Amino acid sequence: MIKFLDLHTLNARFETEFQEVFKKFLDSGYYVLGNNVRSFEKSYAEYCDTNYCVGVSNGLDALILILEAYKVLGKLQEGDEVIVPANTYIASILGITKAGLKPVLVEPDLNTFNIDPTKIEAAITPKTKAILVVHLYGQLVEMTTIYEIAKKHNLLLMEDAAQAHGAKNANDKKAGNLSDAAGFSFYPTKNLGALGEAGAVTTNDEKLAEIITKLRNYGSSSKYVNQYKGVNNRLDEIQAAFLNVKLPHVDADNEIRRQIAKRYINEINNPILILPNYKNDDSHVFHQFVVRTENRNKLQVYLTENNIGTLIHYETPPHKQEAYKEWNQRSFPITEKIHVECLSLPINPILKTAEIDEIITVLNKYS
Repeated sequence: MIKFLDLHTLNARFETEFQEVFKKFLDSGYYVLGNNVRSFEKSYAEYCDTNYCVGVSNGLDALILILEAYKVLGKLQEGDEVIVPANTYIASILGITKAGLKPVLVEPDLNTFNIDPTKIEAAITPKTKAILVVHLYGQLVEMTTIYEIAKKHNLLLMEDAAQAHGAKNANDKKAGNLSDAAGFSFYPTKNLGALGEAGAVTTNDEKLAEIITKLRNYGSSSKYVNQYKGVNNRLDEIQAAFLNVKLPHVDADNEIRRQIAKRYINEINNPILILPNYKNDDSHVFHQFVVRTENRNKLQVYLTENNIGTLIHYETPPHKQEAYKEWNQRSFPITEKIHVECLSLPINPILKTAEIDEIITVLNKYS
């Protein structure tokens, strides 16, 4: 069986280093917001080429904290509208509503799965104060046009970069440094994954970083001094230690993902399948390799019968979820088409050449 993702084997590469940093962590007697978190924040800010990185508990909390910090700064207030892609994972939407703001859903580009820049301005109203782009499946959003739209309408621009660690544009600017602020997830399945929950915010805004640093820790400016009504959304010290081990390897792992993707794109020759749009550069880190086909469920059954694991990202779009039942009657045809047709194939740094060969062979025989 070719697993969709074997997390144990993926992390076994670092087992010795994990054991070493765990022993140091255990022996230190300092388990919350210590040297490991500070070291990771410094290293990840340098990696993204941003001035600041604030370690937080997970990717969803990263988005919430960004929005709550902008409320503290007076740049957002309850009820303001935030434009967001309709086909994103629900966490992007939850971050907006949890912060007391209103998501405005915009259709994606069918070819890239990312928000369609040509549809954004039509969604702007006097209550629109921000745009939250999502680099879905590891592919950078076309930011140049969106940046100009945000500038023209005086809107905040933020990134949900939870799936795009290391993706960079033609000017070598990375995800996390393409907007006012970005939220990252280090969930174990991500290109840079912890061994549990973890996240971060990157920004070049000193005041924003300062407020998020306080908000994540009970709103505290110093021990027992609470400047804001904060939360407990701190990056765990041991997860930061594990991330410090893995960060130096993320670019090499991303390159392996790209090489696998190139093989799929060049060697899968089946008109039933629509392969991802790829510009053959570093703007895509292939967190997922997502194909489209009209009978997605039939394809998934066929691959399962041939011992190839797959996943669906994502079966039900946010506007059809019970959590947002007030949107259930709304229609987003492109989003709905994507969610019905998409299937993710195995793509990860430990996939063997023989497994890639088998996946290609099996897909070329599908009819």
